[in-house]
Amino acid sequence: MPRVSEEHRESRREQIRQAALRAFVDKGYQHTSIADVVSEAGLSAGAIYSHYEGKHDLFAAVAEKALSQNLADVVRTSAGVPAPGPLEVLRALTVGPVRGVDVGRLLVQLWAEATVDPEIRAVVQRVAASLREILTRALTPWYESRPDLAPDGAGTAAARLAPVVLVLGQGFQLQRATLDDFDVETYLEHAAGVLPG
Repeated sequence: MPRVSEEHRESRREQIRQAALRAFVDKGYQHTSIADVVSEAGLSAGAIYSHYEGKHDLFAAVAEKALSQNLADVVRTSAGVPAPGPLEVLRALTVGPVRGVDVGRLLVQLWAEATVDPEIRAVVQRVAASLREILTRALTPWYESRPDLAPDGAGTAAARLAPVVLVLGQGFQLQRATLDDFDVETYLEHAAGVLPG
């Protein structure tokens, strides 16, 4: 029997994660079954279980992938010249992840599950630590160009602001996922009034 390449295995895992993402966003974590993911992916249950131990493992993988996309968006934005300000970094953190599926709905479910599930909480803790670090690195060059706003140094000022940008991003995702009248641009306009710049 021919060997399956790692590239093929990763492609299949991504297919399963995307199907699970759509199912979790559509039905919620608690109401999604492996049968729903099987139906969404067009694969057999065996194909799902050959890559993931079950729904919990799959949810953690989907959540980690969605959050890592947030990280990638922030990193891409922070590579810009001139250095992006806090509002541009917040925009990358929030608006960037909109990719045809409302990932914010998944993130809200993830945060809720993290309050009761130690494994999901570990995923959130790990990714949140990475996000704070990346946000700090993204904001440091901007503070270097604005020493008047960073009397203790650019890195210190960026480290102080990173959790604030993170919580503004979480508030954005929560409101977008739960409020019918949420307006992206109005939120960002008001956030600009709170952020330095």
